[in-house]
Amino acid sequence: MAMLKMKSWTLRFVAQTMLLLFWSAMAVWAIGPKDSSPHGTNIFAPASTPAKAISDLSVFVLVITGIIFVVVFALLAYSVIKFRGRAVDAGREPAQVYGSTQIELAWTIIPILIVIVLFLATARVLHAVQDAPQPPGAIEVTAIGHQYWWEFRYPKLGVVTANELHIPVSNPANPTPTFLTLLSADTDHSFWIPELAGKTDLIPNHPNRMWMDPLRTGIFLGQCAQYCGVQHAKMLLRVSVDSPADFAAWVRGQQQPAVQDASVATGRRVFESNACMNCHAVAGTNANGRFGPDLTHLMIRATIASGAASNTPENLRLWIQDPNAIKPGSLMPAMKLNDSDLDAVVSYMETLR
Repeated sequence: MAMLKMKSWTLRFVAQTMLLLFWSAMAVWAIGPKDSSPHGTNIFAPASTPAKAISDLSVFVLVITGIIFVVVFALLAYSVIKFRGRAVDAGREPAQVYGSTQIELAWTIIPILIVIVLFLATARVLHAVQDAPQPPGAIEVTAIGHQYWWEFRYPKLGVVTANELHIPVSNPANPTPTFLTLLSADTDHSFWIPELAGKTDLIPNHPNRMWMDPLRTGIFLGQCAQYCGVQHAKMLLRVSVDSPADFAAWVRGQQQPAVQDASVATGRRVFESNACMNCHAVAGTNANGRFGPDLTHLMIRATIASGAASNTPENLRLWIQDPNAIKPGSLMPAMKLNDSDLDAVVSYMETLR
C-alpha cells in the first residue's frame, strides 16, 4: 500500500511539473518578441538602449535558468523511472549508497560559477545604464509623482505638463537621449515604461535618475509600478516619442500661454471663482495652483485622469462633476456645479489647447 501511494505521488508530481513547464512556455511565447506593437508594454520589444540591455539580460537569465530546469527535471525523471519501486523489492532494505566527493564538489562549484556569471552580467548592465554620461544635447525632464498623476517639467525649455510625456526620437548617428530626474511629492512611486527603460522608484526627499533614447517614434505606455495608494492601478503613463520637427513644434506650442477666448468668459469666471484655480494652473491667467495638473494645454492630451479615460467633452464633464465615477479614490474633489456652470466650465476647458 505504501508503495502504491509513493507511485501515485510520483506520477502526480511529474504531471504537475510537466504542466508547469507547458504553461511557462506558453507564457514566454505569448509575451515574446513576436508582438512588436509600439503601443504595448512588452519588455521583449525594447525600443531604446537601456531597455535593450535589460531585455538581453532577461533573455540570458531565462536561458541559463531554463537549462538548469531541463537538466534537473531530466535527472529527476530518470531517477523516478530508473529506480522506481517494484513488487519484488517489497520489504527489502534498499542498497545504502554513501556520498560521492566528486558529485558534492560538482553541485557546489557549478552553482557558484552560475551565480558569479549572473552577477557579473547584471553588474555590467547596471553600470552601463546607471552610470551613462549625459551628453550636452540631452533633453532634461523632471518627473514628479503625485497621488495619482504625473507632473513633467522641462527646466531648460520652460514647459510644464502632466501625465503625457513628450520626448524626441534619438538618431543613433546623432543621439538625443532624454535624462529624467525623478521626484515624489508625497509617497513612493515607480516610473516604468517597459519598452523604453527599466523601473526606477520615486522616493520623497531622495532624487533618482534615469534615461532613455527611443529609436522609433510612437506612443509607449507605462505604469506606476509601486503601490502608492487606492488609485495606484490607474496612475498610468503615456510617452509620445516625436520626430525632431514634431517635438520642436510641441515645445513651441507648450511655451505659449492659454488662448483667451471671449466666447467662454463665463466658463473662465466660474473656473476662477471656484476651487479649481487653487489646485490647477493655466498660464496667462490668475490660476496658479500646484496641487493638480497644469491645464494650460489640456485639450491636446489624449487622456484625462492620468490615463483613466479618453479626453472627450463627455468624460471631461463627468470628471469635473464627479471624479469618483471615473477614478474612485482620487483626491480631486467633486465640484457639484449646476448644469449651466458645468457646461460653461467644460466649454472653457475645450479652448485650452
